[in-house]
Amino acid sequence: MLLIAAPGQGAQTPGFLQPWLEVPGIADHIAWWSAVTGLDLAHHGTAADADEIRDTAVAQPLLVAAALAAAEALGVGPGPGESAGSGDGATGRTVPDAVAGHSVGELAAAAIAGVLSPEAALVFVRERGRAMAEAAKQTPTGMTAVLGGDSGEVLAAIDKHGLTPANINGAGQIVAAGTLEQLAAFADEPPAKARLRPLSVAGAFHTEHMEPAVETLRRIAPGMPVADPVTRLLSNRDGAVVDAGADYVSRLVDQVSSPVRWDACMRAMADLGVTAIIELPPSGTLVGLARRELSGVELLALKKPEDLDKARALIAEHGGVR
Repeated sequence: MLLIAAPGQGAQTPGFLQPWLEVPGIADHIAWWSAVTGLDLAHHGTAADADEIRDTAVAQPLLVAAALAAAEALGVGPGPGESAGSGDGATGRTVPDAVAGHSVGELAAAAIAGVLSPEAALVFVRERGRAMAEAAKQTPTGMTAVLGGDSGEVLAAIDKHGLTPANINGAGQIVAAGTLEQLAAFADEPPAKARLRPLSVAGAFHTEHMEPAVETLRRIAPGMPVADPVTRLLSNRDGAVVDAGADYVSRLVDQVSSPVRWDACMRAMADLGVTAIIELPPSGTLVGLARRELSGVELLALKKPEDLDKARALIAEHGGVR
């Protein structure tokens, strides 16, 4: 059973999109999606520095566009003009057995599963990134990864300092989020046997601090064209497989101010019997978590076009082509 995973914010690195623009057709997609998002995605993915792509309003559309570009190069998901359930078995495209995205990666997952068109996903993420960036300006906030330690003690320490466990990622990783003052106090009194690593993000995502962004997305989501997923689509809220596109979009809106339960998603992967995971670029984070949590699952971080043949081999062994 094959699962395609799309990474979240923080996975981006300067220049990561450069090799993908050499793949036939991808530069054209990026040019079109740049028009959709109002951003020069090619510039941001090739020439921009780390500070520039740290900007939430830039990073989020860039990440979704990159994942969708690699999925297109791999021939994964509905083809142009298709939606969930429209395939006739003659396209030769791969519909993975399951799809999941981490945080903003859920928008790429939604498009790969046929719930949203690429354009709808990118309009949504454009507005999501802008709204979250504006929300982050209201109060100085941030996020810190907590690596190791007893999970109960880590969660108790996070609660003690008034922080939110914004990402519960499994594999011994929890991300605490809140005001910079709260994070400083947390750093002065860390949980036993845990390492703290401040994250290069602009605010306390997936916490109450993002509620203004949720309100923005609630206003625009009802008019967005939505279809039911063509494959199993996992939700960050609780790892559930969501069968209705409208339900998934509602979850996307609420997730902006709610914790990401990637640990629950990985438990769902195990329960479903996933045997292989391909992580779309900029890849590495989710495969790293799966390596520590999902024994016996074949893993591939799709970093460069040279990895496409390896991905196709995994698809041939673990997935189906329609």
